[in-house]
Amino acid sequence: WELPAFPKGTLTFTAQYQSYRKFQDLCTSTAFTECDFSSLSKYGDHTLRVRAEFADEHSDWVNITFCPVDDTMIGPPGMQVEALANSLHLRFLAPKIENEPETWTMRNIYNSWAYNVQYWKNGSDEKWPITCQYDFEVLRDLEPWTTYCVRVQGFLPERNKTGEWSKPVCEQTANDDTAPSWTVAIVLAASVCVALLLLGCSALLWCLYKRTKHVFSPRNCLPQHLKEFLGHPHHNTLLFFSFPPSDENEVFDKLSVITQVSESSRQSSGNSCTPGTPSGQGSSELVPKEGANTQGCSTPLLLSPATEGHQSGTPPEQTPNPELSDSRTSKQPQS
Repeated sequence: WELPAFPKGTLTFTAQYQSYRKFQDLCTSTAFTECDFSSLSKYGDHTLRVRAEFADEHSDWVNITFCPVDDTMIGPPGMQVEALANSLHLRFLAPKIENEPETWTMRNIYNSWAYNVQYWKNGSDEKWPITCQYDFEVLRDLEPWTTYCVRVQGFLPERNKTGEWSKPVCEQTANDDTAPSWTVAIVLAASVCVALLLLGCSALLWCLYKRTKHVFSPRNCLPQHLKEFLGHPHHNTLLFFSFPPSDENEVFDKLSVITQVSESSRQSSGNSCTPGTPSGQGSSELVPKEGANTQGCSTPLLLSPATEGHQSGTPPEQTPNPELSDSRTSKQPQS
């Protein structure tokens, strides 16, 4: 409030607010022309009044209706500025509400809330205004290595009401370290070429691997019986190029060749052979003795146990062959 036009002397003031149809003193006999009513609820309408006092005299009460949501002045928001290459990143903090159990801000009270931002080059009078709806904003396309100043205020679009401006914050933009587009294109093309080269090398190595595997490990395998034969130690291929040791005994079976002599061959053999030639034991085959003249006989020879015994020095038992006897008898001249 303001002082009277012609005060008589040192004046004091008393301020009250209405609570449940009764006024309560908040500021009593104060010399200041203001009183803090922040303790009142932020919702609803409040009736306030004030009067001037001098000694035992006082003025009439001056009443006013106060609505905190509509009549409160919006304080300056907080702001954080981060300088990047050719840009400034801004973050805003809405004014806080006092005397609340929780951390409330003006943004929680009003449905519509925005920020008016002004920025300019340091030392210049030209300002560029913008309005943002969020707590974050980026100022782009700025000159590098240039100092810019920024300030912000709260704004209520529905009520067309603005708050107080914050203190200016000045920051210098950084250098533009962004690579040019042609550099990015060259790097991308080189990466593609390297990838294709690696792919070609991988395909070539795979082909060589397949060919080598086909040569040294073909799909057509040996039959199972050949594998078993070659896997046996006595049938190993090394035996074809090695000789058995001299101290090892050879194991073998005796082979006897037996032929059946027909009737005609018996007669022809009887005519061509010597009559006194002995025959085999109880058999139709002829068994020659060792040292006997058998060149004129066409009958095959048979190695029998009797012959083996004769060769060892034991004379075999000679049994006359009845067939040969009959043959010789039939060929004697008749008188």
